[in-house]
This record gives sequence, structure tokens and C-alpha cells, in this order.
Amino acid sequence: MNLNRLQRQENSVGFDRSRRNFCLKMAGGLAGAMLAPTFVCRSFAGKPELQYIREARYYRKLDGKKIQCLLCPKSCVVSPGERGFCGVRENRDGVYQTLVYGRLCSINLDPIEKKPLFHFLPGTTAVSVATAGCNFRCKFCQNWNISQVKPEDISFDYLSPEALVGLTKSRQSPSIAFTYNEPTVFTEYILDTAALAKQRGVHSVMISNGFIQKQPLLNLCKVLSAIKIDFKAYSEKFYSDVVSGSMKPVLDTMVRIKEQGIWLEIVNLVIPTQNDDPNSLRELSRWVVNNLGTDTPVHFTRFHPQYRMNNLPPTPTRTLENAYEIAREAGIRYVYIGNVPQNQKENTYCHSCGNLLIERAGFSIDSNDIIDGKCGSCQTKIPGIWR
Repeated sequence: MNLNRLQRQENSVGFDRSRRNFCLKMAGGLAGAMLAPTFVCRSFAGKPELQYIREARYYRKLDGKKIQCLLCPKSCVVSPGERGFCGVRENRDGVYQTLVYGRLCSINLDPIEKKPLFHFLPGTTAVSVATAGCNFRCKFCQNWNISQVKPEDISFDYLSPEALVGLTKSRQSPSIAFTYNEPTVFTEYILDTAALAKQRGVHSVMISNGFIQKQPLLNLCKVLSAIKIDFKAYSEKFYSDVVSGSMKPVLDTMVRIKEQGIWLEIVNLVIPTQNDDPNSLRELSRWVVNNLGTDTPVHFTRFHPQYRMNNLPPTPTRTLENAYEIAREAGIRYVYIGNVPQNQKENTYCHSCGNLLIERAGFSIDSNDIIDGKCGSCQTKIPGIWR
């Protein structure tokens, strides 16, 4: 990427070099920046709130100016002056407002493999954005410094949907990724941005925990090209005790995504002593086969101690390999191991002839033998979005 052109683009969206150190510090908690100058962070002190505060789309009014949120399964009942569980939606005199419409605390140019999406435009990039807030409280969260804070406590830049789509086009990137924190909490911005992006030939993908009600999800499916679900564990107890959520709504979400024809991949972060029981992994794998089909990719990724789970060790590679074998035995055709450098199980192989289709090294693609969506050796159609 030409740095002179990059600098001109930064100026067009108001990049503030005095914020660079803050942005780089934030990037460390966001799994790393591909290009540091692609961060755009700036406070809007003294600017009208109308830029990033909008009426929420999914709620109903109750007596006494209370409201009930209809965005995620928590269905928060919120009194005037208070916020929902996510911390970014507030009842202002009986009107529910989102506080993070375009209020972006992170903008980064990522390889699509980092999401990870392995069967969606491999080797391309996605302009990746996030706001503050989340509807979970994962004790192992890698992005806690944005997901578990209030929007007013973090530096940000406001970008309208038009500006974000324009920025993506200028980077010659085919996709926008809504990621890092839980995108459900800024659904209004996603809907507007993804609809505009679709009109202009840009894909939109969502990296989500899947904890969302039916109608918002169906509306998102109309404008998204792919969704990756971080599935925490096949255990209601784990969801309750470790992430402050529940599993059943997430299972329902994945089924609905598949029914809508949106490309779906699943990631399970395998945490020692917490969700690495072989029986649980076997149940998860069988559920995927029975409800989503054998072509749905499943990624088992390595846990590294952080946030409120610093007392646990990293996941042993052997545990991930066992999870891989369990999923393959259940019938899942495309299973991957993540966060383990130079592991051949991050490659893609043809489910029919075993041909090496995509060879990966971290987030890079070393070779790709998928031609027009088919195996270059036996011509079997490979599930995914390839161009």
C-alpha cells in the first residue's frame, strides 16, 4: 500500500497524529494491527452528540417511561436515565437511544483470515471496526479494554456509513468487518452501513457471539455476506457462569443464519478445565452436523491467559488436536486449529480427494488451488464464497 496515498486518506477522515500512541496501545488488545497508520481515533469534544446518538430500532415502550429492549435475549427493562446491560443503549425520557452509532474506537485493515473466515474471499482484507460495549461478560475476553467499558471512557472517531464505505473502497478492500467487541450492540450502524456497502459492491461480515433476537438477526442477514459465531461451549452452565449469557439463543441464531443462506463459520475457543471436555466437544460436533450440515467450518482455537482468567495455562496443542479428531469423526468436513503457529490443520483440504487447497502460514495464504469454487484436482465444489 502506498504510504503517501494512505496518509492522504487518513487526512480525509481526520486522523489525529496526537492520538497515535493511544491507538497503538489499544491495538495491542485487539489481536494486533496490520498497519498502524490505518487506525483512526479521535475524540469529538464539543461536537454535537447528534452524530453518534440515534434512536434505537428494537425496543418497546412501557408504563412510567420505562422501555424494554428487544435487541438481544436479555430483554433489558430500562428505567429513564439508565442503560441496558451492554452499557451503550440508554433510556432518555422514555426514548431508547444508541450511544455508539458510528462511534468507532477501532478501525483497522485486517486479513480476512484473522477473523477467522477461511472460506470467504481468502487472501483479501477487511476494514475492521468496533465500538465500546458488549452483551456478554466473558471472563477470558481478549478485547475487554473496549468491550467492557463505557463509550465515554474511550477515545473514538465518528464515521458515517458513507465515510466508512468510502474508506473501504479507497483501501481497495472488498469487505467491512464488524468485529472486536460485540457488533450486536451497534446494530443500527451495521444495518445502514452494510446496506450502503452492498449497493456499492462491498461485502459486510459480522464477527459475533450470536446472542441476538430473531428479528434483528433476520434484518442483518439481508445485508451481510458472512457471519462468524464465537460459540463459547456446548454447556448452559458455562454460558451462565463464565460469560453471563445462555446457550440456547446462540444455537437458534446459527440455525437461522444457515436458513437465510448466509455463509457461516464457527469458532470455539478451547479453555483448559473449562470447556475442553471431550464429551462436550463431541456434543457440539454432532449438533453442528445435525443442524448446520457437514460443510460448516468449525475452528478450535488456543486459549491464552488474559483478563480474569490469568490463572489458567494455554491450551495444549494435543487438546486442540483431539477436538479436531472428534469433529472429523462426527462428520464435519472442514475443521481447523487456530492460534498454533505452523500447524497443518490450519490448511484447507478437499473433502473429496484430500488435495491441499489452501496453504496458510498464520494470516497469510501461501497457495490456493481453488479454481472457480472447485478443487483444482478433482473439480469437486468447495463450500464457501471464493470471489
